[in-house]
Amino acid sequence: MTKLIYVMAIGLLFVQCSSSKKSSSSSSSSPSSSSKYPNTNTMAKLDESTFQLTEVSTDESYGYTESNPIRVGGPFSDAVKNEQRFLNALLGPDNQVVKYRRTGSCCPFKTPNGIMDGGLLDRYEITYEGLEKPIYLFVNMYDYEYLKAPKGFTFKK
Repeated sequence: MTKLIYVMAIGLLFVQCSSSKKSSSSSSSSPSSSSKYPNTNTMAKLDESTFQLTEVSTDESYGYTESNPIRVGGPFSDAVKNEQRFLNALLGPDNQVVKYRRTGSCCPFKTPNGIMDGGLLDRYEITYEGLEKPIYLFVNMYDYEYLKAPKGFTFKK
């Protein structure tokens, strides 16, 4: 886990150093950020690997677009775990078990919670039984906002 975080940090530094012009030009459409996030240990969880969600977003773009990612936030040491905790909470529209796979990082943006005031979104491929083609969700591991299931999903209770 620690090695993964170091590799991600080094990769982020490389991407930001080599594409700083791209990062600054995309800031107008970048996700809003907040330098405040809750202590991961106090966020409601169903178990250690699953956040407790209580509602579904009414915003059709929430999670589905680069400009409105799911902001799981928390301390950097919990960043990947928070992404997994969120994704583990999701169910399909008829309570199907959700499977997910990280397809990579994209979409540089500015945030006070990232490395050198920047970050990258993670993109996940989501599948579940009965789904014709995969769904892609964008997740921001640096910033936090109240978590909801994206429209079209339900959640574990």
